[in-house]
Amino acid sequence: MRRGGLFHAARATRLALLAAGTSCAAHAGAVPIAPAGLQAIGTVDPRFQSYNIEMVELTGGRFWKPYPQTMRTRVDKDRYSYRPPIDLGNTRLRKLAVALSPAYLRVSGTWANATFFADTANAPAAPPPGFDAVLSRAQWRGVVDFARATGAEIVTSFAISPGSRDADGLWRPDQAQRLIDYTRSLSGHIAAAEFMNEPTLAAMSGAPRGYDAKAYVRDFDVFRDWIRRAAPETLIVGPGSVGDSTSSSASSIRTRDLLANSGADVDRFSYHHYNTISPRCGGRDEPARALSEEWLARTDATLSIYRGLRDEFAPSKPIWLTETADAACGGNRWDKTFPDTFRYLDQLGGLAKAGVQVVMHNTLAASDYGLLDEKTFRPRPNYWGALLWHRLMGTTVLGAGAAMAPGLHVYAHCHPSMRGAVTVLAINISRSATRTIMLPLSAKRYTLQAAGLNGATVQLNGKTLALTDEDGLPHLAARKTAASAVRLAPETITFLVVPGAANPACR
Repeated sequence: MRRGGLFHAARATRLALLAAGTSCAAHAGAVPIAPAGLQAIGTVDPRFQSYNIEMVELTGGRFWKPYPQTMRTRVDKDRYSYRPPIDLGNTRLRKLAVALSPAYLRVSGTWANATFFADTANAPAAPPPGFDAVLSRAQWRGVVDFARATGAEIVTSFAISPGSRDADGLWRPDQAQRLIDYTRSLSGHIAAAEFMNEPTLAAMSGAPRGYDAKAYVRDFDVFRDWIRRAAPETLIVGPGSVGDSTSSSASSIRTRDLLANSGADVDRFSYHHYNTISPRCGGRDEPARALSEEWLARTDATLSIYRGLRDEFAPSKPIWLTETADAACGGNRWDKTFPDTFRYLDQLGGLAKAGVQVVMHNTLAASDYGLLDEKTFRPRPNYWGALLWHRLMGTTVLGAGAAMAPGLHVYAHCHPSMRGAVTVLAINISRSATRTIMLPLSAKRYTLQAAGLNGATVQLNGKTLALTDEDGLPHLAARKTAASAVRLAPETITFLVVPGAANPACR
């Protein structure tokens, strides 16, 4: 930018701050925001907002059973129910995935650790010894076709169960090689791969009996050497851990031990995070916590642990959160309702600000934590939040400050398509207090709320969001706001697009 341009930008920033401060005097407790002066603090991957389709969704099998419609119904003792293979050719599913592109599509999960890829014309009806499920050519071809049609890049992991090993128990890459070769034969591409899913929970994830950190490091050496030769274009992502804590490890294997001899060999450092486990696995289902500061802060606490491990063992490697949702084991009962959208969008805003490059939600369309209903593929509240994020929040992250009023979380990005424009995301988690933001410029407002907070439908600026009769997305109409005090009602999420910000970082 020329010197004159810098002068005018700085002058505009000073005037905006002065205007905000002057107006704020007339609105005690209001939070002043000067979009023109927000500084760039980083960028995120263009595929920052991504999602998972679990391997068991491809093959069909027993996955986390969705809860009954009635919230008061007790959880069934059987945590699982059979689900047929997902129809990746479904027109509605593809349309809704396209609307979130570009994205990473991660095909993995616990079931992937013991899934046999049948690289034959006819897949066997039962898996060979040492495997629990069979992935057919047709099913994997569906993944490649889906990725191509929706603008997604494939991320996956490989089988590590006893069937994938030699007589001495050493991991063999033959299964992984067949999957790579078949993908290439379809003119497809695997953008990134984790060796296995959640090695910290290997004992319950299909690994051989007694599997430990030493065995993982030994196997990872084989995996690294093989993939560097066989698919040098594929990023190595890892370790994909979950369950570590500040005092000790709640998992069976500590991430620190996994990284001691393998950390520097990854291209992207990955971890998993869930706020809790669902009642299916013994957790407590308490919707009242959904909008609490303690609940939302759990994302930051987990990142702090894994960022520290990244800094120690894989310094400067970009961080990816490759699996996340509110609750593991299929989600809490309220994960398919509006309260979880506060966590979802606050998580995206906070992690982008903290420098995390990619966040993969689990799942796109399975069980209670899916962005879409698994039977109808109709959007849930989190999908509408994801769609607004995709359309309004670009890859340049701006410093919007910490929470500047009790219960108010504020994030800001450059707009993805309008030069100079800034989008402010304001999340009011207070259940009773209205918050106010002072904007010195006019804005386009998009406010999400629900008629009943625990409802499964969501409104945008007072209009219920739903697909059209032709399965099209509704028009996401904004409300114009003048340069003034913007009131944020309790339990609402608001995106404010400021086209005239002329922010130098957004040009």
